[in-house]
Amino acid sequence: MLTPMAPTTATAPTPSTTHALLRVGQLADQAGKTVRAIRFYEELGLLEPAERTKGGFRQYDGSALIRIHWIDRLQELDFSLREIREFLSTLQSEPLGPAAMSQLRAFYGKKLIETRKALSRLRSLETELQDSLSYLQGCQTCAPVTPRSACRSCDETEHHDTEPPALVAAVHDPA
Repeated sequence: MLTPMAPTTATAPTPSTTHALLRVGQLADQAGKTVRAIRFYEELGLLEPAERTKGGFRQYDGSALIRIHWIDRLQELDFSLREIREFLSTLQSEPLGPAAMSQLRAFYGKKLIETRKALSRLRSLETELQDSLSYLQGCQTCAPVTPRSACRSCDETEHHDTEPPALVAAVHDPA
């Protein structure tokens, strides 16, 4: 499960036009990850080094940054690393490009529907929060010693003939 994150406007990295290879630490720095995360991605089969040096050091090309960005975006869609691995494995087992892209298109189509539903739920919550804040504006005129139980029979003119929003009503003391 993902933790809530601030919206991102990050764009996908593009492969380097040079053939410079990155060691694992350099890749981690450029991707904003730890070396351990990069190695874990490799252990899961999500990432492969382009080559290894004679000394056995992993070296990655520009496509590794693109793959890490892809992994990050799928995690934002609420996928675990293991789910991403399973999807990638299924996708890579398809020998024909059009068939693989069809699977990817179907996958992204399903995620787009889910994302739109989540956005709709968030917009509804946003409206509820805005309504609650507007309602609570009128509560600033009460005397500081007013008991919370008095909220049920509030005389504030802004509150006349309006029910408190659910997010406010739920915290009122019983009458």
